[in-house]
Amino acid sequence: MTDLPEAVFPQAVLFDMDGTLVDSERVWDTGIEELAVLLGGTLDPLVRARMVGTNEDASVLMLLESLGRPLAEAPARQLWLRARMKELFALGVDWKPGAQDLLLESRAAGIPTALVTSTPRELADVIIDQLGADNFDLTVCGDEVDHRKPDPEPYRAAAAKLGVDIRRSVVLEDSVSGVASALAAGAVTLAIPSEVALPEDLDVLLLDTLEGVDLDYLRALAPTR
Repeated sequence: MTDLPEAVFPQAVLFDMDGTLVDSERVWDTGIEELAVLLGGTLDPLVRARMVGTNEDASVLMLLESLGRPLAEAPARQLWLRARMKELFALGVDWKPGAQDLLLESRAAGIPTALVTSTPRELADVIIDQLGADNFDLTVCGDEVDHRKPDPEPYRAAAAKLGVDIRRSVVLEDSVSGVASALAAGAVTLAIPSEVALPEDLDVLLLDTLEGVDLDYLRALAPTR
């Protein structure tokens, strides 16, 4: 832990990637839909909704199960999907509204920033290179932790590596899985739903967009203890 005064808030701003920083869930739609067609079927929208916020291996298993395909095919199909997603991501991804402004404002203010994603490093780096790796003090990918979201490990690990108190850090997320991870870690959590609506009974602040969300807004969320 750093020697930051207890009153400092936020001590860090931690961003999810897919659906929060960038509009990449639509790109995942394309890759997974193509895989479904390759397997002789179509992607069920309800199955796709369950995939959001998970990881590629879980998504492939869900797809195979929904299409009645042997789960033993998963490793080969996952390799195909990863290769295709690298091609699609290389074409470029768009920032989510307001995300770039908040990230750059945090950087300019000297507040530590991290990207915390369930996407494996091999794929995430294609996007991180587009966002600017120097915009983050730390990036944590799904294949670099023992337990992925919704487990709290990714956010707790990021805070520990940054040397900040996760309870006085802000996490920005878009999925049920990501929100669960952030809340379990103890972070002040903002949820900005992307492709899938979040339950209204989640004990979290729900926003329609990050547009207009700045450091003054985040500072006003400081816990009282």
